[in-house]
Amino acid sequence: MFASCCGKAKESFKAYQMSINYQASNNEKEVLSQLRTHFYDHKSDAVMKSCLLRLNSIKTETVFDLICRVLHVCEISDDQWMIYVWDGTDTPCAPCHKDLNAEGEDPLPLNLDIVPLSRKILHIFPCVGTVFRIVVRKYFEEIPQLRDGCWVKLCNLTCELHYGIWRGLLHGSSKVHILSDEDENVKSNMRDYQDRLASGARVQPLTCSPRHSYMTGTDFEKEPCVTLIKSLACHKVTHKFKSIVRVVAAYPWKGNHLRSPVHGHYRVRLTLEDSTVRIHAYIHGDDGVKFFGGHPEVEKLSTKMRRLLGIKENIGAEEAATSVRDPPWVCCCLKSYYLDKSDKWGSRRYRIFGTYILD
Repeated sequence: MFASCCGKAKESFKAYQMSINYQASNNEKEVLSQLRTHFYDHKSDAVMKSCLLRLNSIKTETVFDLICRVLHVCEISDDQWMIYVWDGTDTPCAPCHKDLNAEGEDPLPLNLDIVPLSRKILHIFPCVGTVFRIVVRKYFEEIPQLRDGCWVKLCNLTCELHYGIWRGLLHGSSKVHILSDEDENVKSNMRDYQDRLASGARVQPLTCSPRHSYMTGTDFEKEPCVTLIKSLACHKVTHKFKSIVRVVAAYPWKGNHLRSPVHGHYRVRLTLEDSTVRIHAYIHGDDGVKFFGGHPEVEKLSTKMRRLLGIKENIGAEEAATSVRDPPWVCCCLKSYYLDKSDKWGSRRYRIFGTYILD
């Protein structure tokens, strides 16, 4: 037997309907008030409406459904899973606003993974399209049942940005539905992806409109571009490739700090990203001379770095480090190398070569 109330979040309590045999307990008001307040506070979860989106259309503060392929599932804590999903599109570019002056001691994160993914896992990830990370609480019984490669529909999903990297979240109101490969939405996603692969600009970021900025030139203009994740998953420790990327951070970044005060050699670490991953890439010695066009004056070097980082022209020197940046997409040549012969994979690094900034 129970009594029901008006359901509004206010101090008073007055039942509008009561069972004839109902016997009030001593704490009835407290219990019913807690239930009423709980409903009010969680009403948005109870009635949230979502729309079906692709990864290239996601937004923060938006509830949406996503049809995607599960690539990998792993445990990140006692009560959380991380699932890695993909739908063949690229997540939107996020503005950069981390303090450039702090890049030396507190660099921009390269990913959101608690434990670095192995090359074996990276090798199964598609080379085109963003692999989207989603945090899931362990009360979702469906998650351990998901097999790599299966298609799902995730309902009532939200997302957020961490240092410019997108991350999804499943909530208590979210649902997980396993789909057949014959589902019409799945077929539509795969057709769009095949069309992308068939096009000449398949590795061109979908958020790069209409093409990259042509701010840089390379010595290998006829070489095809690949995504950064393809390099990370490559079975060779050392190799060369060309990519379309954004420079989301640099250390150092000021024109008067780009060269060693002792020998005058260039030594810069750039944080590069495309729609698949982020990496650190270094510019050393003669590669720096080529990249920056010799040894120009500090003012010209500063201008080139500001253009690379997407700092607005009307921003003063003091504000530039913390301003919101929108780096252009640029093309560059990279090669991998290692620092320790006894630990080639663990000490692998990247450097930029054969690339120059156009005036």
